[in-house]
Amino acid sequence: MEPRAIDLSMQQLKQNTFLKEKDKLLGFIKGRVSSLEEAEDILQDVFYQFVAGFETIESLDRVTSWLYSVARNKIIDRYRRDASRPQRTDFGVATGQDDEGPLTLQEILPDLDNSPESLLLKEAIWDEITMALDDLPAEQRHVFIQNEIEEKSFRELSEEEGVSINTLLSRKRYAIMALRKRLQSFYDDLINDR
Repeated sequence: MEPRAIDLSMQQLKQNTFLKEKDKLLGFIKGRVSSLEEAEDILQDVFYQFVAGFETIESLDRVTSWLYSVARNKIIDRYRRDASRPQRTDFGVATGQDDEGPLTLQEILPDLDNSPESLLLKEAIWDEITMALDDLPAEQRHVFIQNEIEEKSFRELSEEEGVSINTLLSRKRYAIMALRKRLQSFYDDLINDR
């Protein structure tokens, strides 16, 4: 086979792999990050690395697992980058409600280092949070994502949606309580499995 024909067949193989895996991989990434834009950025990084490192993949049978490994690493890199940002701990709004229990996701997550074991635990925790968010009522999930992940203030949300700040705070509190309960069960299962 001529070198040009080999280059074209490799190009076709890369393109076919991209088209075959793109949607499933994007779904995998979307379930672990805060926005579609961020998921698409990570997907682009993964496929850039795929094209750049195609020759290093041991066999074509391992392409899919290689892509998911790279995606996991890119997601973890994002979390590390985001974790280095200063954390928000004050809502700036008095809830006037029961102060028993946390008001932010940050308050219910364990403080973990960057060891390989902790990174795996963080990934498992985020998977559990994603599943728990899927189980929340739509209004609670929406407020939680907008406030915690998109970092919108309750004032912004209230103005955008025409809902009182107290209602939004209440929805957020219920979401956090549900997440806390789900994570406590998850932590208990982890401890009992050891």
